[in-house]
Amino acid sequence: MSVVRSDGAIACYGEVLLRLSAPGAELLLQSPQLNVCVGGAEANVAVSLAVLGHDTRVYSSLPDNTLGHAARNELRRYGVDTSPIEFTPGRMGLYFLDPGAGGRAAEVIYDRAASSFATFDHAATSWSNVLSGAGWLHVSGVTAALGAKVAEAAIRAVTEARKLGLTVSFDFNYRAKLWQAWNGDAPAILRQILAHADIAFGNERDIALILGGSPGNAREAADAAFSTFPNLQVMAATHRVQHSVNHHELAAALHTRNGSVETPALEVTHIIDRIGAGDAFAAGLIHALRTGANHNDAIRFALGAACIKHTIRGDFNLASTAEIEALLAADLSVRR
Repeated sequence: MSVVRSDGAIACYGEVLLRLSAPGAELLLQSPQLNVCVGGAEANVAVSLAVLGHDTRVYSSLPDNTLGHAARNELRRYGVDTSPIEFTPGRMGLYFLDPGAGGRAAEVIYDRAASSFATFDHAATSWSNVLSGAGWLHVSGVTAALGAKVAEAAIRAVTEARKLGLTVSFDFNYRAKLWQAWNGDAPAILRQILAHADIAFGNERDIALILGGSPGNAREAADAAFSTFPNLQVMAATHRVQHSVNHHELAAALHTRNGSVETPALEVTHIIDRIGAGDAFAAGLIHALRTGANHNDAIRFALGAACIKHTIRGDFNLASTAEIEALLAADLSVRR
């Protein structure tokens, strides 16, 4: 029986952020201005899926001020249900981006400590209410990395979703800097979340992180994950070769208990913004599986969604199904 539920809303739980980035390819504060956009891993997935025609909702906590309300309104603009969002005292979570150029790598600086989301009383959350009418829950490791209270909330969320019969998807989104800030036990916490997931977005390094040992190859890592976590049915990940900040190759693979499907690499040039590409990939796969695509078509569509995100400024992937399919039809396969 398929683990993919096609009914009910897709609920996403995580922190909604403001991104402040240097204009163009400048260094941060090279000139006294910053571009601002709304983002956050789970919010990115929710927006992309809403654009692709799905009923999505975001559960989060935002500061009860102009910044928090503006972030909520930006999600609303794309059709995301924001009614579960709670407004509380505190500050807005931020991150700063130096986009890099040529051989100069991009840099992300987090400013999320003691944000409204990180300090919210998550223990009081009624997950049965938050998930009422939903058929799917999506969470990511970046949420659990924000502190002990939030990590516990993420574990409770997936536990309740499993009890309610929702499909659970989990993106590892491992961010070492965030875990190190509070000496969080990433392997132990991520194992508890993954134990409830049907679908996971991660690679062999992620599996090695939580199970120990050397990464091995992707199929070996998937087999280890399937053996350890009985609920897990699908793993998917991208593989990136970076020639410069503006020229990448991107391929993808999907693993099940019965086999693997891999795509050829696609060439991505003249990159405008790669932030959110992983979330676009996750949303693309969720969309494809939810709409009945076979695994070959599903992983190909997910890769197309990730590739097209590189052409769209901001955290959100705003491409339609037709636009993603047009990119795939253009055949950007790398030929050697």
